[in-house]
Amino acid sequence: MTPEQKAWLFLTVVKLLAVFTVYMVTITYLTLLERKLAAWFQNRLGPNRVGPAGLLQPIADGIKAVLKQETLPAQSAKAVFLMAPSLAFIPALTLSALIPVAAPVHLTFDWTLPLLGRMAWDGPLPMVVADVSAGFLLILAISSMGVYGIALAGWSSNSKYSLLGGLRSSAQMVSYEVAAGLSLVPVLLLSGNVSMSEVIRAQQASTWYVLPLFLSFFFFLLSGFAETNRLPFDLPEAESELVAGYHTEYSGMKFSLFFIAEYANMITVSAVTVTLFFGGWGIPFTAWDETGTWLPALVTFALFGLKVFLFIFLFMWIRWTLPRFRYDQLMALGWKLLVPVLLAYVMLIAVALVVVEQVLGVTSPLVRNLALLGVNLVAAWLVFFVLDRGLVIRGVAGRRTPADRALPEVS
Repeated sequence: MTPEQKAWLFLTVVKLLAVFTVYMVTITYLTLLERKLAAWFQNRLGPNRVGPAGLLQPIADGIKAVLKQETLPAQSAKAVFLMAPSLAFIPALTLSALIPVAAPVHLTFDWTLPLLGRMAWDGPLPMVVADVSAGFLLILAISSMGVYGIALAGWSSNSKYSLLGGLRSSAQMVSYEVAAGLSLVPVLLLSGNVSMSEVIRAQQASTWYVLPLFLSFFFFLLSGFAETNRLPFDLPEAESELVAGYHTEYSGMKFSLFFIAEYANMITVSAVTVTLFFGGWGIPFTAWDETGTWLPALVTFALFGLKVFLFIFLFMWIRWTLPRFRYDQLMALGWKLLVPVLLAYVMLIAVALVVVEQVLGVTSPLVRNLALLGVNLVAAWLVFFVLDRGLVIRGVAGRRTPADRALPEVS
């Protein structure tokens, strides 16, 4: 190997270890954050006994999960039963390697290390483990593999409740992967590239894509709730009808791996949303973050983390606010609403781009995006107020009949 290849391999391993450590520590304390938020929403205290303000509670939970007795149902498909938690966990963790988390840093070094020999590097270092050109297409492909772990966990347990949870998950995740893929087609049309880094640069040159592609953002986030099995779409683990769903027969660390995968998927969906629609690590209205030094890298990493945290908070807020859908409502929403609307939306954005760029001759990305913002405002009005017909936006109060209004209010 050349010194440059050795340096690339060494830096990749360092980034991989750093990302894995940050992800696992973040996942660990997201469990505490969710329990604290749930207590806040419900006007109670939450974990506060283990360590100051309960900060050691996740460590105590981890020790308990490791020491807890493992169960293995007698009539289960044992090999698949043991493998299923890993099939859910590995794709969720792999996705962390594909998302840029900070501005690139220009590095120059020429080292000679024991056993490794000479390593040399002179150039920008992307703050992403694998800066692949496939970008968010690869993210969609890998995330779709998580369904195997849940489906096989339900089937291999030889339990009717687990099997129903696995079947629900298969139908749900496959259905909403279609919607998630369609919602990202306008991003490809606007950026002309599927590389995550290139999408960030395209937004730096114009505006965040949440403005010209608001409906894409909304429907992708909606699909993300279904993909991560979070409320109001947690039908595979609906305790009220399936005991605990697809992981009913699991215990110990195998049981915990499913929840680690859920939180990892939640971080990934939030990070992809931030990258594709909110500029990723980019700081708007300045080129200071592209100077290639360490200070901009640290600032952009903190900004990216703040954006991701806001979406994680949204995930948790909705979980403790909304009830779950019925299963038929969930599937009808995906196939009868999201897919047809997104197909029409993709055609609308494609036609609007042709008109703005080729007919009107607009060459400025900023002007083009502002024109698409107007198109999105009209499309959003049609979707939320005309197509909705007052069923969701206005809520139950907007559908009360005169006879209902004559009834006395219940205090």
